[in-house]
Amino acid sequence: MTFKLKDIIRPSVAAMKPYSSARNEFQGEASVFLDANENPWNLPYNRYPDPLQRKLKERISVIKDIAPEHIFTGNGSDEPIDLIIRAFCEPGKDNIVTITPSYGMYEVAAETNNVKCTKVLLDSNFDLNAKVLLDATDEHTKVIYLCSPNNPSGNLLNREEIYRVLKYFPGIVVVDEAYIDFASVPSFLTHLLAFPNLIVLQTLSKAWGAAAIRLGMAFASEEIIGVLNKIKYPYNVNQLTQEYALKILADTEMMQSRLTLILEERERMAQLFRQPPFSFKVYPSDANFILMEVGDADYMYKGLIREGVVVRNRNSVALCSGCLRITTGTPEENNILVEKMKSLLR
Repeated sequence: MTFKLKDIIRPSVAAMKPYSSARNEFQGEASVFLDANENPWNLPYNRYPDPLQRKLKERISVIKDIAPEHIFTGNGSDEPIDLIIRAFCEPGKDNIVTITPSYGMYEVAAETNNVKCTKVLLDSNFDLNAKVLLDATDEHTKVIYLCSPNNPSGNLLNREEIYRVLKYFPGIVVVDEAYIDFASVPSFLTHLLAFPNLIVLQTLSKAWGAAAIRLGMAFASEEIIGVLNKIKYPYNVNQLTQEYALKILADTEMMQSRLTLILEERERMAQLFRQPPFSFKVYPSDANFILMEVGDADYMYKGLIREGVVVRNRNSVALCSGCLRITTGTPEENNILVEKMKSLLR
C-alpha cells in the first residue's frame, strides 16, 4: 500500500502554526542576548538550551550514520511515543494497534490521548504474525507499535513479519529498539529510506547506562521528524541532559566494554538458572534481561523483596504466567540474586 503523510497527519496539526521560541528565531554567534527574558547571570545555565539539540544530533548522526535531519531527540522514548499519537491520531476517532505482551506505555499514551489501543497477542514463542496483526487494523488505525527486542520477553520479532507490516500497512509503523544494542542483528535504521512510514525508536537508557538523563531518539523521514518538531514543547531536552549525553557519546569504547560484560553475565545467568537446583525455563534473550518461569512467581518475588532484591514480577502479564523478568546486573549483584533465590526454593 502507498503511504502518504498528508493522509495520516491530523488536519489540525497540519494546519497549525508552531510556537517559535527566541532560540528558534536566532541562530549564530552574538555577544549580547536580550531576547528571551533570561537572568543575565549564572552562565551558561541562565540561557535556554538549543531547542533542536543541534550539537547532540550531530554526534548521534556520526554514531548512527543517519543525517541529523532524520533525528528527533526527546525526554526519553516516552515523549516520541506520545507525540506520534498526538500528531497522527484524532482523539475519539482513530486507533493504534500494538502487540501483547509488550511495553505498556504505548497503551498508556493512547488512552491519555483518548485513542483506542488494540492489542494483538503474540504466539507461544512471543513472536509476531503479520497477517494477524494487520487483520486487527481498520480504516481508523493510524499507528502500529512494535517492540523488538521485545519487553518483557527479550526476543527479536521475526524480521520478515515486520517487513510485511511495513509493506502492507498504509500508516505509521514504529519499531521500538530500546534494546537493539544487546542484539546481534542490524537495526531497522538501515531501512528508513526504503520505508517512508517507518519510525525507529532508540534510547540512551540501556546500553549507554544513562536512564537518569532521559534522552530518547526517534529516527524517521525528514517530513515525519518535521511534524514531531512542530508539536513538541519548545525546550524539551534540557541543557544538562544535552551536555551529559555528549559526554557519554564521546566514549563509545567504554559503552562497548560494559555492553560485552552485560552480555557475558546475561548468558552466565541464563545457563545457571536452567540447571539444578533451579531448573527454570529461561527464554532466549536479545536484551539486557532474561524472562524465566520460576513456578510460584508471586512467592519468589515477595521473598526477594524481603531480602532487598528487586526484580520484575510478570506473572499477571499475557503469556508470562509464573515468570519473573531479571535485569542483568554487575557480577556481584547477580551472585547475590542467585544466593537469595536458592534460599527461597521449596
